[in-house]
Parts: sequence; structure tokens; C-alpha cells
Amino acid sequence: MEMRKIGLIGGMSFESSAVYYRMVNEAVRERLGALHSAEVLLHSVDFQKIVDLQKAGRWDEAARCLADVARGLEAGGAECVLICTNTMHLIADSVQTSVNVPLINIIDETALRLKAGGSRRPLLLATRYTMEHGFYAERMKRHGIDLMVPDAEGRALTHNVIFDELCAGKVLETSRAALIALIDKAKADGADAVILGCTEICLILDPANLPLPGFDSTAIHAEAAVDFALGGRRTSCAA
Repeated sequence: MEMRKIGLIGGMSFESSAVYYRMVNEAVRERLGALHSAEVLLHSVDFQKIVDLQKAGRWDEAARCLADVARGLEAGGAECVLICTNTMHLIADSVQTSVNVPLINIIDETALRLKAGGSRRPLLLATRYTMEHGFYAERMKRHGIDLMVPDAEGRALTHNVIFDELCAGKVLETSRAALIALIDKAKADGADAVILGCTEICLILDPANLPLPGFDSTAIHAEAAVDFALGGRRTSCAA
């Protein structure tokens, strides 16, 4: 069968981009059999440059950078684009307006999966930017999802685990235990699920082995890309 070509904006970090590449190809092979694999274009950026822009609050410049990448992927034949990180969905609308192909939005796809699972009050574990800037919660609210986030100490812990450990390829048992403790606390406070809302968190937490039902945004996003590539539903776009 003819597949649509997937465009991945990766490198943020390359640890999670490798997970995307594996998940997309495994899903295509599982669905089509034999030695089938996905038609993928991957542009992996220098993450340090993006991190410097994040820290400086220069989101407009970061948006221009990723928009340039998206246009390059489209010019190379990509028929959809994915930003392979939750945090940079803060500027997803700007990237979408720069191209004519769909941008498959990780927040929308995760919200649809939460609703299908009957969850309406999930805990979000993510970078500080994702938990505190409001864009994630606002978009989730469009779907009737009311997010919870950890307290200030828990947000700092989660952010530091992501940037200081997972993005550097370190997976520590002490950090795993600390994150699970945050989930336990949220459960006691009324959370009905947990979103692994950073594309690296799947490296340390197994969504099937948590105190609450786990929704891995990386896996959900990758599956949405494969649905699109194999001619399934037209997935939601940033708007």
C-alpha cells in the first residue's frame, strides 16, 4: 500500500526522538507485516539552541526556527508534521500556519485518548514550561479536560529530572520513586489519570505500572502519525 510520508521535528531531545522513530516503525510493521517500515523524514535540531531560547523566553525566535524546519520537511515531501516534544507545542500554532500540511498536535491527541478512557481530571507530569505556561491546560480544557499539576516543589523536581537526567540519558531509581510519589499524592487529591506529558518521561515511567491509569503522550502521538500515514482518520491539527 502507499503510505503518506511523516515529517518529524526532532532532537528535543534526541533521546525521545529515537523513541518516536522506533514506535512509528514498529507500529507500521505490526499493522502491515513483513518488512514494512514507515516513510519518515526526520530533522533533528540542536537541542541546546532551543533550550537557550526557552530559558531566555524567546519563544517567537524558537517558533521561527521550528517553522523553518517544518517548511523544509514539507518541501521534502512530508504530508504531515509532528513536533516531537510537548513543550514546543507552546508555539505549535505558529508552526502550523507556516505549512500547508497538517500538524498533528500532541495535546489534542492525548486529550482524545483521555476522553476515550473516561478520564477528566488527570495529573500532568512535564517540564516547568508545559506545566506553568498555561497553553497545555487551555487546550485540554477545550476537550473538557481539567488538568492537575504538582505543587511548586513537585514541578521543580519533575523539570529537573527531565532536563538534568532523562535528556542526558540517565534513568535513576530514586527519581522514578519520587515521580511515583507525586502520582500517589495526586491520586489522593482526586486525580483520575496521569499524563506522561514530556516525551522523555516514558524512559523512566511505565504507563501500565503506575498508581493511576497512565497516558504516554509520546506513544499516543506516534500512533496518531501512523494512523494518518496509513490512511486512517484525518487527525486534529493545531488551530
